[in-house]
Amino acid sequence: MSDIRSETMTVNMGPQHPSTHGVLRLVLELDGENIVSLNPTIGFLHTGIEKTCEQKKWQQIVPLVERMDYLGPQSNSLSFCLSAERLLGIESAMPDRVTFIRVLIAELQRLSSHLVWLGTHGMEIGAISVMMYAFREREQLLNLNEQLAGFRMFPSYLRIGGLREDLPRGFHQSVTAFLDKFPGKLDEYEKLLTKNDVWKRRTQGVGYLSREDTMAWGLVGPVARAVGIGYDVRKTFPYLKYDTFEFHVPTATEGDVFARYTVKIEEMRQSVKLCRQALERISPTGAFDCGDYRIVPPPKDRVYTEMEALIQHFLIYSQGFNVPKGECYVPVEGPRGEHGFYIVSDGTNRPLRVKSRAPSFMACQALDKMVVGGLVADLIAVIGSTDVVMGDVDR
Repeated sequence: MSDIRSETMTVNMGPQHPSTHGVLRLVLELDGENIVSLNPTIGFLHTGIEKTCEQKKWQQIVPLVERMDYLGPQSNSLSFCLSAERLLGIESAMPDRVTFIRVLIAELQRLSSHLVWLGTHGMEIGAISVMMYAFREREQLLNLNEQLAGFRMFPSYLRIGGLREDLPRGFHQSVTAFLDKFPGKLDEYEKLLTKNDVWKRRTQGVGYLSREDTMAWGLVGPVARAVGIGYDVRKTFPYLKYDTFEFHVPTATEGDVFARYTVKIEEMRQSVKLCRQALERISPTGAFDCGDYRIVPPPKDRVYTEMEALIQHFLIYSQGFNVPKGECYVPVEGPRGEHGFYIVSDGTNRPLRVKSRAPSFMACQALDKMVVGGLVADLIAVIGSTDVVMGDVDR
């Protein structure tokens, strides 16, 4: 009697698979239903945005970088604007009102991104109702974007030197109405999931990552905080006066899919606290830029001669502005962790180099550590828990 033949099988998961959160290709080596090895293959969504930025004037780059991480676009534009403003030396000239509006926008953006994560992650594991509920609240946040700037996904409201325009009438009331209802919605999500036996069986002990591996792979954000690493740029390297706000950084120690879920749920509660504090500090009217008219358009009510008007139009809209020679990197805490833009200026009206630090890229390379030895069915839960966005990876 001959021996039973036994061998592993290599299969492709993606790049068209809907549960890979974009066009991510995973080359899996399987022994039955068990994963022996995983090799992530990226590049299917490559847009060349970083290179394109070198051909654009500084202010024109804002809409481009928002399309990298398309679930956290205003975190992208915020980090780019902060880096450019540091090179320009106008950080200290930024009015507090602009700073607090930026905090409000960043935290609302975090809520929006986390809701997409929760809805899609729940659907992939089998909790269909949660996706409908999460997207219901996310639509309300997109309505706020539309009220703010006329666009739902990519508002391009932030500008180097301030904001595109002042807050619209009634914006405070709209945000307050959302914040009053949202904590109750979070309670609904938790009632459906946190103590649900099926949810716990699909997430607890799945996709484990050790603290040592997390640090070795340079992982940040909720993935790192799920293993007890309390690194948060808002606390460690405060920007936008985050050090004057009251909030805490949620952590867990289990390092599995369930821990990443609990961390993100608590992050949303902390973002609500931050939004309320920011709203209290934002006066209904006031400055919405740094007032440096070499960089931002002058107010419409300013009286010009015809020649002054022509010069201002030419400088701001046609020629742009020059940024002093130098290099700079200002990180922010995006929805997926530390996100920032390293920019190099040669003193002209266009950057010499723009390079993004993308937390999703780091998470992709650590997938192998999380899934080897587990089941194919658990791979879907693990990918969802890392919250990767392929536009952030393939930029």
